[in-house]
Amino acid sequence: MNNFGVRDVDVVVIGAGQAGLSGAHHLRRVGLVPDRDFVVFDHAPRPGGAWQFRWPSLTYGKVHGMHALPGMELTGADGTRPSSEVIGEYFAAYEDRFDLRVHRPVAVSAVRAGVGGRLLVETSEGSWSARALINATGTWDRPFWPRYSGQETFRGRQLHTADYPGPEEFADQRVIVVGGGASGTQHLMEIAEHAAETFWVTRRPPVFVEGPFDENLGREAVARVEDRVRRGLPPESVVSVTGLPLNDAVRRARERGILDRLPMFDRITPGGVAWDDGRTVAADVILWATGFRAAIDHLAPLGLREPGGGIRMEGTAAARDERIHLVGYGPSASTIGANRAGRAAVRGIQRLLRREPATGVSVPAPAAR
Repeated sequence: MNNFGVRDVDVVVIGAGQAGLSGAHHLRRVGLVPDRDFVVFDHAPRPGGAWQFRWPSLTYGKVHGMHALPGMELTGADGTRPSSEVIGEYFAAYEDRFDLRVHRPVAVSAVRAGVGGRLLVETSEGSWSARALINATGTWDRPFWPRYSGQETFRGRQLHTADYPGPEEFADQRVIVVGGGASGTQHLMEIAEHAAETFWVTRRPPVFVEGPFDENLGREAVARVEDRVRRGLPPESVVSVTGLPLNDAVRRARERGILDRLPMFDRITPGGVAWDDGRTVAADVILWATGFRAAIDHLAPLGLREPGGGIRMEGTAAARDERIHLVGYGPSASTIGANRAGRAAVRGIQRLLRREPATGVSVPAPAAR
């Protein structure tokens, strides 16, 4: 700790989901010591990243593409247990095995430029000075709510995927699910078993993909996301560009008419939704399965965004500031992508630390305005 009460480390990691733990693991592998050379902050109350907030009906057996963290496989998991429990326990065991010493719950409010080429990271645990930062905050904290005319007049209930409680709560109700992604279809198929009536509304016709999601399709999807990030545009999720897998459950739902899609409505009414052609649907619930945005507001003081609204990347580093590495952002927003990006970020940080001498100088936290 320096004379200003600001603690000095080489690297700060923000977030302890898949991406953050991967980054922390690779920092350990190159010889950095937790709480001396680097520190990991997580705002969540317990291990598990965003998985700990998933709905109970999302069992581990329903999870698509969960990739093991580097250096420790997840074995013997019961597919009938909630994924929040299985993955939460796995992340907790991982933190313990590699002695990652995650600080939680800690909220990071801002990252600013310090003096001596360092960063000032302001948190609910005080201010920290760092030479580099791995940002692994994901998207769960920023659910996207579209706005439609009349939305405030709806007499029923509106909720987002982030608040989804499971299908039983919608028994005997009329439910509109908005969104053409994997979460929307999963919600819809579950809710249809309990609700009085369900409707599926999407902006674009859904694309169902036959056959396995192979390596070529994966590379193509990642390339599309990388292209947006290189141009400084907000990233699309990797999942959004892959289409929906046409598995047995989806086939059965289509045969039963559950996945008969309606085009996006034009306005919301007190009793449901309406289209300009005169069509209406009555509803008790509107469930917005409309995705998430990157949780990066705390990086705003650094001015990293491009005119297009996104952060332009060179590998995992922000093009405007090589000290800032975003892991789990854009093309690395998948479990396997986060692992690889964590390793790449640490390699970049190693090069930076070798090149830039540690000054040990920080600035005091700014006064509240």
